[in-house]
Amino acid sequence: MNQPVRRGPVSRFFIGLWDVMNFTRRLIFNLVFFGLLFLIGVLVIIGLAKGSAGPRPLRDNTTLVIAPDAALVEQYSSDPASRALAKAFGGKGGEVQLRDLLRVLEAARDDKKINRVLVNFDKLQASGYASLREVAGALAGLRASGKQIVAFGENMSQGQYLLAAQANEVYLDPMGSVVIEGLGRYRQYYREGLQDKLGVDVHLFRVGEFKSAAEPFVLDAASPESKQADLYWMNDIWNRYLADVGKARKLSPSVLAAAIDNLPADVVAAGGDLARLAQQQKLVDGLKTAQELNQELIKRGVADEDDEDHLGFRHVNFDAYLAHLGARTSPLDERSQVAVVVAAGEISGGEQPAGKIGGISTSALLREARQDEKVKAVVLRVDSPGGEVFASEQIRREVVALQAAGKPVVVSMGDLAASGGYWISMNADRIYADASTISGSIGIFGLIPNFARALDKIGVHTDGVGTTRIAGAFNPTKPLDPELGSVIQAVINKGYADFTGRVAAARHKSVEQIDQVARGRVWSGQQALERGLVDQLGGLKDAIADAAARAKLGEPGKYRVRYLEKALSPFEQFLANAAGSPMGQALLGRSELAQVALLRAMPQTAQQLQFVQAALAREPGAKPVTELAYCFCGF
Repeated sequence: MNQPVRRGPVSRFFIGLWDVMNFTRRLIFNLVFFGLLFLIGVLVIIGLAKGSAGPRPLRDNTTLVIAPDAALVEQYSSDPASRALAKAFGGKGGEVQLRDLLRVLEAARDDKKINRVLVNFDKLQASGYASLREVAGALAGLRASGKQIVAFGENMSQGQYLLAAQANEVYLDPMGSVVIEGLGRYRQYYREGLQDKLGVDVHLFRVGEFKSAAEPFVLDAASPESKQADLYWMNDIWNRYLADVGKARKLSPSVLAAAIDNLPADVVAAGGDLARLAQQQKLVDGLKTAQELNQELIKRGVADEDDEDHLGFRHVNFDAYLAHLGARTSPLDERSQVAVVVAAGEISGGEQPAGKIGGISTSALLREARQDEKVKAVVLRVDSPGGEVFASEQIRREVVALQAAGKPVVVSMGDLAASGGYWISMNADRIYADASTISGSIGIFGLIPNFARALDKIGVHTDGVGTTRIAGAFNPTKPLDPELGSVIQAVINKGYADFTGRVAAARHKSVEQIDQVARGRVWSGQQALERGLVDQLGGLKDAIADAAARAKLGEPGKYRVRYLEKALSPFEQFLANAAGSPMGQALLGRSELAQVALLRAMPQTAQQLQFVQAALAREPGAKPVTELAYCFCGF
């Protein structure tokens, strides 16, 4: 029989210490586990209860307050659960969808409970003037309906001011400013640093002397062609901006232009007081602090000292009013549909998250529209600088398949629909663009970096053998063989021929006619219309009406508009509902443990990478030459 092991006092001490530590570890783990279990249970109750607890009803004489601290986007770049959690934890600087902002402004126009609108666009980040002009148009329509709009700002950029100018009254903080400086496009150029300093040779292959997307890697300054083309379309957009502001403020565009040219002298004459100068130039109607304006609105409206935002007057903010409007569609709605597919961001191969365009993921949405019997027409909303050629072609093929199935496709261009963004648009039954949309850039390029000289500088050399002449030819640590360069250029030439040939067929023009307006050149929406690259000027609402008319769906109200987006899993939907409720936000906002646990559990949108850098990263077995149809043509 085995005798029990006799341990000394030192052994018993360490064994006892270990038992205590093990017990403590299990205790802490169980506390955390049951804490999370309790939290999830509370969230389940909140999620189930949220559907029955609607938004607070509006009262008479309510002021709608629109003050987005967000980027204006076509499509969210993160999932609803992540957005709801970020908001619950007090996150700032999110995103607001253009469609939601337009919807709120249109609804307020006919809402008898809303008697005025207060707007503050100081923290709104916009990507381009096409979307800003859509919002400005909605504000102008709201003002024309008789609703009073009051704008306030502390420091307004020229894009933000375009929106504020649509108000009946524009007020600026006495210490604030309105900065209108014109349009400029400046980039860094890396040739000297890469080639001369580091020994990295970047080989550029392109078709089109105006295709300047990759020039920074091979030049020390912008080419004359790039400057010529950029100034041409920027002048068109800038003159339209001056006209839009002048119309809203009843000022001559020439007077506005002169004021900008004389800005240095005028600032000195005003003693450096930018706010007073803005008032003298009639850009604003008065100088008030936020508190002074609130007191004025209390007099005009209804005092409300208990409001959560501490404004002092009865109001509803943008998020609450959007929630009040409710869901746009219901699964029980049996009306025919116009489906809207948003193609926003860079075009890459495969599955891509929201905010980017995937050759597979975006094609799947278009295919879903084709296979859904309720969908009778499709609007493709494009806001993209382009990207990979093959991924663009995958999407274009789905557009053609929709048309072959008898479903019309209308494209609505946003701020930017250039290069690959134009590739996916060109076959539509009709293309709409804003006059200030940036489009065109019909061209192809490829970049091949070579690090042989850079490695030589540090004494690293590449050598070896291959079974054929071209084995290892694409190795970036070997000098690029001139014969290989001719192969790559031939591939790029073929890509350009494919691009112009498809545009010619889609636009019913000759290849020669398309080549004259292609070669990588960028156009404003108005200039693209004049050259036959788009069919009509208008916004998303116009495109939807056109698509419905082509499908013979009747007047608005007889059909519904449905945005096709990647469906959420049941758990993601539950989390979005729970975290988005007032109780959920209060609970999560006060729970550091919940914040850490849930934020780690939620999938996060990947960090945006520089597009060219990502495109140059070859995966094993990938095509050795990737043609890119991309345009660095934003401001």
